[in-house]
Amino acid sequence: MTLTKHPHGCLLFFPRPVWEEHRKQIATWPMSARAWQRIFLGNAVDVELDSAGRVLISPELRAAVGLDKEVMMIGMVTHFEIWNAAKLAEDEAQAVAGGMPDVLSNFSF
Repeated sequence: MTLTKHPHGCLLFFPRPVWEEHRKQIATWPMSARAWQRIFLGNAVDVELDSAGRVLISPELRAAVGLDKEVMMIGMVTHFEIWNAAKLAEDEAQAVAGGMPDVLSNFSF
């Protein structure tokens, strides 16, 4: 598994084969995106599950996204996002307050 930081304030948690595809794509970005490469590639850490299925998240990554006692892990098809629960609730409230984007106007369940 691989963990990395996302600028929206969460960690991205990838199965290693999925991360390798993203890593290859990110490595091809032009020099104008060098700062974004540093965010994604420079913060990437390979991790292993322990015998209880847990992952140790480094203090640096926990501090970078404000992970403390209440944490949310959200499945996003190819990876997970790991959030400070309060930050996620705040971001979701802002998204709802902003209304549904036009690109989703024909979407329904």
